[in-house]
Amino acid sequence: MTRYIIISLYGIIILIFSCGSSNNLQIDPHDPSTPIGDNSAQSKGGIHGDPETAIFNILFVGNSLTYYNDLPKLVYELAKTKEKYISTKMIAKPNYAIIDHLDIGNEVNKEIESKQYDYVIVQQGPSSQNEGRRLLLEGGKRFEKLCNENDSELVFFMVWPSLTYYQNFDGVIANYKEAATLCNSLLAPVGSAWKQYFDDTKDFSYYGPDGFHPSLEGSKVTAQVILETLGI
Repeated sequence: MTRYIIISLYGIIILIFSCGSSNNLQIDPHDPSTPIGDNSAQSKGGIHGDPETAIFNILFVGNSLTYYNDLPKLVYELAKTKEKYISTKMIAKPNYAIIDHLDIGNEVNKEIESKQYDYVIVQQGPSSQNEGRRLLLEGGKRFEKLCNENDSELVFFMVWPSLTYYQNFDGVIANYKEAATLCNSLLAPVGSAWKQYFDDTKDFSYYGPDGFHPSLEGSKVTAQVILETLGI
């Protein structure tokens, strides 16, 4: 009995450390952690507003940094307070880089090829390191071509690193700027806005409890920056 208990505890310890290690390995270019709570349901997407009457139709393509707190809905609701009636749709899946949306399935391609979107807003993980940068640039060029062929304007949603990897913030900002320049696209400089706030206040409340995904306050600031980028 004693030996059995020791083996079981050893297995639990291994499992705990294995999960932690995997999260660190996924920090770039993908999410460092899997979705938690009800947020996982949001990865299936949803439509806010009426595409037939909206002044702008916006497609969000990304991962959990987009579907946490349902960012497209926040963008839609904030635009309404400005008496601007837009529509938003989201295709966001956990741990996806933007290139994954083009290589796995055909959902994003079909949506953009419908020619109903004025803006396509794309986002992946922090992408501060070489492999993340490569995927961001390669995926960005493919999105640029797809958007240009279907009368949509590409927008990069600049994200942020986790608190654990805060030292990579400048790399995140630089690589998203490079991607937007390379693809002749708009850039929603959310990461820059977050970092400026952190530098000025030392208040990190834009981060949620896991130190990576946004709090509701962080998502609301993100929505504001996106609307300003679109001139709404």
